Amino acid sequence: MSSARIGIGQGTAIYVGAILGAGILALPSLAAKEAGPASVLAWALLLLFCVPVATTFAALGGRYPDGGGVATFVAKAFGPRASAVVGYWFYFALPAGAPATAFVGGRYVADALGGGQTLALLIAVVLLGLAFTGNAVGLTISGRVQLVLVAVLALLLLIACVAALPSVRPENLTPFAPHGFWSVGGAASLLFFSFAGWEAVTHLSGEFRDPARDLRRVTALTLAVVAILYIGISLTSVLVLGPQLADSPAPLSLLLQAGVGGAASAVTATVAALLALGTMTVYLAGASRLGAALARDGALPSWMAKGNAPGEVPRRSLAVLGVLSAAVSVLALATGASLGSVMLGASACFIAVTVAGLVAGARLLPTGRPVWFGAVLAAVVMAVVLVFSEWFLLVPLVLGVAAVLYRRRREKVDPADPVAGADVDAGAQSAAGVAR
Repeated sequence: MSSARIGIGQGTAIYVGAILGAGILALPSLAAKEAGPASVLAWALLLLFCVPVATTFAALGGRYPDGGGVATFVAKAFGPRASAVVGYWFYFALPAGAPATAFVGGRYVADALGGGQTLALLIAVVLLGLAFTGNAVGLTISGRVQLVLVAVLALLLLIACVAALPSVRPENLTPFAPHGFWSVGGAASLLFFSFAGWEAVTHLSGEFRDPARDLRRVTALTLAVVAILYIGISLTSVLVLGPQLADSPAPLSLLLQAGVGGAASAVTATVAALLALGTMTVYLAGASRLGAALARDGALPSWMAKGNAPGEVPRRSLAVLGVLSAAVSVLALATGASLGSVMLGASACFIAVTVAGLVAGARLLPTGRPVWFGAVLAAVVMAVVLVFSEWFLLVPLVLGVAAVLYRRRREKVDPADPVAGADVDAGAQSAAGVAR
């Protein structure tokens, strides 16, 4: 069995890649339209909210390092059937979420280069192929690549901010809250999904040398990097673009034009590609390990379990994700399904996974401590957010029913098949032993 070899630098790059998304290219504009310069407060508030979510998952990952991620935490707290449901939510949402993310990135790149729909689709295929290939070669190598990608991405975003500083106009901060401070809440709701991704990286907890120690450090570093980038971009956009920000569909391009002039389109295209590729790479890494863990625990066909141990590559699970992603893409193109609907369906599943993980944290973590209070608070807030998914809640409902039915069928066909709870315990203990 291979040992886990993710270092702090690679782990931080992977985590940052999961949190940052293509939304940073357009969301500063939407938030400013809602709340004016006060939208900066919305970014800051959501960063604060990230703290209890991130620390909860870091604490759980340190205690139960396993490729099952949130599904493992739920198994510990509520049993194998609940774990299978949560696992299905994440695993089967990925084939919709990954192509949608690739297309968003492709569209931004195509727009920056002056291309159309065909170019956007071609770029999306390339980005998706790179993400799958990176995961197929192994997390150690893809983690090093991710470190370079995130470093380049962070450098480009910082250059955008620094280069635009000569164009800063303090008077653009007034009026600070033209629509009242209540509008900050509306802006926060728009920005909410730019702070998601903590649930995805829980599946990689077993890949660290010392999960309990390394996850705390990586989480703290990730929060610091994301805070600098998000606050830097949002505040600089407000100070430089002023009233123009609310009317711009691509504020980062305008920010770059103010700082680097003619190179703005090329830099914007590069940033969009890196954002999409980074997010997909991490989510695929998490989902492929989850699929192998679910197969190990009896919630998916057993032949998919190969590669579930820390340091191994779950290529069979990854291949299934590839086939499903291609099928969803072809179906969406054939039926003319809107990108928004595809992403909202996947988002409902990912939010449900986050809620389940936080509720499991409230049950598993020591009561009365700050991390426990954080888990409870975050679970309540995320549950409210989940309700706003409205009829898209049918997607996790259907997947949950499918998980229960498969699990029951597996138990009837082979009563001697090991129960998921025992398998999860063995997997977590194995991962902990490797980490030590």
